Amino acid sequence: MSPSRALLPVALATLLLAACGGEPPAPAAAPPVSFQTLEVEPRTSARERSWDGVVEAVNQATLSAQTAGRVLELPFDVNDYVEAGQVVVRFTDVEQVSAQRRASAALNAAQADYTEAESAFRRTEELVAKQLLAKAALDQARARRDAARAALEAARAGVSAAGEQVDYTVIRSPYSGILVERHVEVGESVQPGQPLISGLSLQNLRLAVEVPQSDIAAIRQYAEATVILPGGGRIAAEKVIVFPYADPATHSFKIRVELPEVETGLQPGMTVKVAFKTGEAENLWIPTSALVTRSEVTAVYVVGADNRVALRQVRLGHRREGEVEVLAGLAKGDRIAADPLAALAHLAGESNDG
Repeated sequence: MSPSRALLPVALATLLLAACGGEPPAPAAAPPVSFQTLEVEPRTSARERSWDGVVEAVNQATLSAQTAGRVLELPFDVNDYVEAGQVVVRFTDVEQVSAQRRASAALNAAQADYTEAESAFRRTEELVAKQLLAKAALDQARARRDAARAALEAARAGVSAAGEQVDYTVIRSPYSGILVERHVEVGESVQPGQPLISGLSLQNLRLAVEVPQSDIAAIRQYAEATVILPGGGRIAAEKVIVFPYADPATHSFKIRVELPEVETGLQPGMTVKVAFKTGEAENLWIPTSALVTRSEVTAVYVVGADNRVALRQVRLGHRREGEVEVLAGLAKGDRIAADPLAALAHLAGESNDG
């Protein structure tokens, strides 16, 4: 056998081994997708921590009696809505009206006495000027006139005080709101200072939040908070007030979060989440409309560099205003489908073409 024939099988074997061990050719890129895509880019957003807050009414009060009397009328019951200025309690006013009449009579008497004293002073002044009376008589007339004037002012004050006592027999609502408790019933006798009814207004609300002392420095620095409503909406706080002392038992600080006068659906006594800004961070945010939910898995359609479309699971964080934070599953520069249904239709078309 010639040497060339002997080397032929070896060469063939070498070629076969090279063909088997080589890298497979790269698949051809798919044609560009026909649906709209979004490029994921990080952006700076607030780093937040959340705690439960209790909704409170800014205007809430217990109305008390300012005069003695017997309860004659209670026009409203618990849970009734009361407009500002409406009568909520009415007392009997026999004693108060009688006192007002006595005060008015005393005022008339004081007015008459002062008028007579003023006239006497004028006459005495003229006679002294003509040297028909001694100056001592003028001093006496002046003193009597001044005393009558003082008595007149006291009588006027008495009429005003008696009028106030009459006004106190009618209790009016200081603001529009809900009646939450009645402390007296019709027919009961009351004394000054005795509680009558309690109510609150739903127009101005705030939240009280207890926060650990370890987070107070950051909350004071930024003084920004967002209230997370039960339906998922968010409302920026109008003002954040951190109390300057901690509870010695729990070592937590109380924070008052004031809300703007907008419709929130919140009611006093409810608990809601309050997110406080504690710093800033770069996070990935995508529209919630780009999400796909299958059973317990949340994912997005990702378009690769070769235009291949694949479903990728993501882990989500906060939600706000139609967007959601992506904690894991996506990276900077990834392209995702803006419309999951369009991406699904695209994949269905590829499978049919195949």
